[in-house]
Amino acid sequence: MSEDPAESADPAIPGPAAEDLTRMKGMDLVRRTLEEARGAARSQGKDVGRGRRAPVRRVAGNTGRRRTWSGPGPDVRDPQLFGAATQDLAKVRGWSSRVAEGSVFGRWRTVVGDQIADHANPTGLNEGVLTVSAESTAWATQLRMVQAQLLAKIAAAVGDGVVTSLKIVGPVGPSWRKGPRHVPGRGPRDTYG
Repeated sequence: MSEDPAESADPAIPGPAAEDLTRMKGMDLVRRTLEEARGAARSQGKDVGRGRRAPVRRVAGNTGRRRTWSGPGPDVRDPQLFGAATQDLAKVRGWSSRVAEGSVFGRWRTVVGDQIADHANPTGLNEGVLTVSAESTAWATQLRMVQAQLLAKIAAAVGDGVVTSLKIVGPVGPSWRKGPRHVPGRGPRDTYG
């Protein structure tokens, strides 16, 4: 019981158009059907576009704004990588310099290497001066000798100008100083009475 293709086509379409539909395949048939649906919607007075923008809808309180459809291409509303989203947020808020300073501490081991990171740690960053605390005086001396290479590695990893110089310190004994300023004098000599 084989059907004639002309009989199985849409009865609303006249003869020659029905024969065209039977010869169409794949995307050509889809495009034709979509154009016919759009034509029918336009004849009913609907505003039909090409799928890129929604019809203009007036929202109470927001005059003149258009709502847009997402579409098949990249869009700002697509899911973003967390690192890219936080980097954009830092750029918008003006935190880029602070994030770069923090990345010196967070990426210290990958920037300087395991051997140096095992024996020295960054302890502070103030106005471009990175204070590095070495575990021994020998390591402090070695780090002073390779200071230029360390600055180049840090600049390549976190950006130029974040760290302008290094202050390398060795181990120190306990100190009574509690801040950048102090009063000269004998100090707390009678503490242990």
